[in-house]
Amino acid sequence: MPIEFTSTAFYEKLREEKKLVGVKCQDCSHLSPEPRPMCPECHGFNMEWHQFSGKAKLSTFTCISIVPVAMSAKGYGRDKPYCTGIVALEEGPRISAMINGVDGTNPQTIETGMDMILDAENLDDESPALAFKPA
Repeated sequence: MPIEFTSTAFYEKLREEKKLVGVKCQDCSHLSPEPRPMCPECHGFNMEWHQFSGKAKLSTFTCISIVPVAMSAKGYGRDKPYCTGIVALEEGPRISAMINGVDGTNPQTIETGMDMILDAENLDDESPALAFKPA
């Protein structure tokens, strides 16, 4: 069973190459944005890395003002909420991600269905997080 399809490898590719990669099953062509050694559709182990375009649409979101310690250390809190959501990748799969470049204090300005792009510019080496921003 291949061990290269790990979250560590996923974040290394995101941080170093600024690319969103997931896996594709070579047997049934199922795409998964999360790295995994086994296909969730056909249960095969014939996986390969797949680069996604980085384009997506915002499916749903929430803005959070009661933040965990790690987010507080980055300046988020009651006066500066951070946003997270689910984006539908151009290729079909959906994935959870931070939503950057939006005003969490005015969530009414954020629209589901808006075009998003991968935001790999502000990755933190200690705790990298997948993020998208408005296109």
